[in-house]
Amino acid sequence: MAKAADIRERMDVISSDKKTVGKVDHMEGTDKIKLTKQSSPDGQHHHFIPLSWVDHVDQHVHLNKSGSDVTAHWQHGRQ
Repeated sequence: MAKAADIRERMDVISSDKKTVGKVDHMEGTDKIKLTKQSSPDGQHHHFIPLSWVDHVDQHVHLNKSGSDVTAHWQHGRQ
């Protein structure tokens, strides 16, 4: 499993089907990645994805879920 320490602000988050689903805002606690509002589909809300969805980290955060899976199951945050 990827380590939270490897995940940095502004990294692109890439789904298993090679779609960019957002940019990292920061780690929320030790087990959630908070995505930037600007990278959300509506540009208005943060979304959260669990660290368990991360397959590996290089210059990007690569997920083990498809783009449609991610957007169907991510947690919605407030403004």
